[in-house]
Amino acid sequence: MTTVLLDEETAGGPAHDVALGPLLLRHGLGRARDILRVYSPEPTAAFSRRDTLRPGHAGAADAVRGLGFTPVVRPQGGSLAAYHQGSVVIDHVHRAERASPDPVERFQRFAELHAALLVRLGVPARIGPVAGEYCPGEYSINAAGVKIVGSAQRVTRDGWLFSTVIQVCGTRRLREVLTAAYRELGYDFEPATVGTLADVVSGVTVPAVTAAVRAAYGLTGPAVQVPAVLRAGIG
Repeated sequence: MTTVLLDEETAGGPAHDVALGPLLLRHGLGRARDILRVYSPEPTAAFSRRDTLRPGHAGAADAVRGLGFTPVVRPQGGSLAAYHQGSVVIDHVHRAERASPDPVERFQRFAELHAALLVRLGVPARIGPVAGEYCPGEYSINAAGVKIVGSAQRVTRDGWLFSTVIQVCGTRRLREVLTAAYRELGYDFEPATVGTLADVVSGVTVPAVTAAVRAAYGLTGPAVQVPAVLRAGIG
């Protein structure tokens, strides 16, 4: 199995970010079976396709724009998630024609991996949802009563894409944008459940979390750039 870490320099904005994972899942990158990208994005409000069917979607998109977040539609996930430069995003593409169609095993496995790396950073991370959280899921990760990690996945005939967001800092801004958007969408939501690692561990930084993620995944090789031919497919 080959793992390829994509350089953060491949970032091209929110629309590029949500398009790149599915593109890599479909076309691959050389002979790599597993392709990982670990990065901190520009302010992004990632709506699900289900969100776009809500009567309040247009109002929610306007609300997040007014708060400096770019609205995009992601191919995986159940409802809106927000992230920014204070977040660490992990996009893991696994290419296999006979990949397991069971999503639960992956949610369990990656939740355990991510919770363990956070515990090593001193975070009292626990697997499970917080009542009233945004983009609720059984395998969310929480600490001290707030959601700090969320994941989503997409399974196709080419394999799977598993995306995770670790919220490191910037709680106030995340809470503000999610509150405005969820109000427009009409979902049940408790703003107090929005949190970051900085709420529970002092001094934690995005570079420290990024390094911990790379160590947990065993990413020691050089980073590679996305080929121009794949870049041209984003648009």
